[in-house]
Amino acid sequence: MLETILSYFGTLTPGVDGAVISFKFEYLTSLGFAALVIFLGRAIVGRSSLLRKFAIPAPVVSGLLFSIAVALLKGTGIIALSFDVKVVKDLCQNLFFMCVGFGFSFKMLKKAGGKLCAMIALAACLLITLQDVVGVLVGNLVGLHPLLALQCSSAAMSGGVGTASAFGPIFIEKFGAPESATTVGVAAGTLGNIMGSLIGGPVAAFLISRHHLKSDPNDKPEAVASGAVPELNNGRMISMFAMCLLLCALGMPIYCLLDNIPMIEMPKFIGCLFAGAIARNVMEAANIKFYTPEVDAIEHMFLELYLALVLMTIDITALAPVAGQMGVILVAQAILITLFGIFVSFNLFGRDYGAAVMTAGNCGWGCGSGPNAVANEKAVMDQYGWHNVAWVLYPSLAVLIDDIYNPIFLSLFGGFVA
Repeated sequence: MLETILSYFGTLTPGVDGAVISFKFEYLTSLGFAALVIFLGRAIVGRSSLLRKFAIPAPVVSGLLFSIAVALLKGTGIIALSFDVKVVKDLCQNLFFMCVGFGFSFKMLKKAGGKLCAMIALAACLLITLQDVVGVLVGNLVGLHPLLALQCSSAAMSGGVGTASAFGPIFIEKFGAPESATTVGVAAGTLGNIMGSLIGGPVAAFLISRHHLKSDPNDKPEAVASGAVPELNNGRMISMFAMCLLLCALGMPIYCLLDNIPMIEMPKFIGCLFAGAIARNVMEAANIKFYTPEVDAIEHMFLELYLALVLMTIDITALAPVAGQMGVILVAQAILITLFGIFVSFNLFGRDYGAAVMTAGNCGWGCGSGPNAVANEKAVMDQYGWHNVAWVLYPSLAVLIDDIYNPIFLSLFGGFVA
């Protein structure tokens, strides 16, 4: 009777030969837990001036607490819990990045200026290069295989779990890396997501305080630039959501073309990002009506849900076997991204409030992923004020440069150090 009831909520697997009993929640129940993580994170951050001051994203706080609780249940042998979120997580990521791309208009590019775009590209390529050089040097000092060190460097840091997962088999099959290359890369990428979320906000807060920076009160989100309070409309929301789904589908041919470029590994969301950017500018040129407040609402909803799903499903217990040498390299990478943000990114981006916000984003994607960059920027702007160029331009352009340069450099540098 109990097993029948439990089957409605997921799949129970009895422990065999000393293994811990496990239960995998089905996707709707998993989404319910994600909702609790979102509520909890907002409640904690709302009651903590310290977390708000250092701009720590709410889902990161509650997601980490949740994953620690799950790890304790597993580690103590009570039960191993898991969640069916793969498809939903993929949907959230791709919809979110499509919306980010949809905000990338040539008008914004013109407003930002070619110099800032060039500096963003320069900073991205320089950071990726330094991450790999530092990673291999530190790896040599602690006796770690150079290709495993690379998996703890730009593959997992700037590239995130997806790039590390893609390059693990490549390093093993083409360059003779140890069989643990994929596991090490995924573990490093997982820790990188946490590092990037925790470093970005404090770095930006330090820069804002040290240089007495202020946001421009006239710089507002596009949806409220007119001064009117944006009101969401059911009909417009349905049409914009349908448009977002269609554009994500149209991003797949773009992803196919980009992913088949030799020596380059592209994540799926890049196709969605391009589709959003192309559609936005075509619609503007053709005077096709779209509704920015509704697209913004969709973007924020799926970012929040994506972060909750990622952080709540981190398996902390899986990191234990690869903690030693990998941990030393990750500490070095954390120091690198902090110093790089303060002394390089901030100066290259213009030494103003927007530069501080973009530096928070730089710490996010430089230690984790594009969503980390956006979450860091949003947390900083929620506390200190809006910056439209930083929000719309930086994450999409930096991630785009990263996903072009990083796979190429990893492939070439991996072959050199192997």
